[in-house]
Amino acid sequence: MDYALLLIAFILMIVGILGSILPVLPGPPISWVGLLLLYLTKAVPMNYTVLGVTLAIALVVGILDYVIPAKGTKRFGGSKYGIWGTNIGLVIGILAPIPFGFIIGPFVGAFVGELLNDSKDSKKAFKAATGSFMGFLASTFMKFVISVIFLGIFLVKFWEYRGAFFS
Repeated sequence: MDYALLLIAFILMIVGILGSILPVLPGPPISWVGLLLLYLTKAVPMNYTVLGVTLAIALVVGILDYVIPAKGTKRFGGSKYGIWGTNIGLVIGILAPIPFGFIIGPFVGAFVGELLNDSKDSKKAFKAATGSFMGFLASTFMKFVISVIFLGIFLVKFWEYRGAFFS
């Protein structure tokens, strides 16, 4: 049973890293489930502190993933129309069957939203859309780093208790 948990946990760690780049999958929460499965093996003693802290981090990062692109739009001079456009564009970009829709969607959504707000100022709309894109990149980088850190914790714990797995 421990081997199955270990294998599934490792697969979830890899899927979590992929999910940090692909917005369809929530990367850090998936990686956290991989950590949980590692701690559910008989070989690794339960550590509620590590699991609690990493869960809190995964949840905060999951929430920030939706907030940061909108804040990027606002920081670059976008209005509420641009922020709504970013969020709507992200959802449409994820669901649309176009390559890199999750990258194009927030940018186009912010641009269209700003044009709806002020159709005469396309420079401002483009600047707000750029902010949206920068916010998207920042949140993707943050998710990737957290998922890689979770993988590091996983590997350190596995290595520490490797004797219990292979004895």
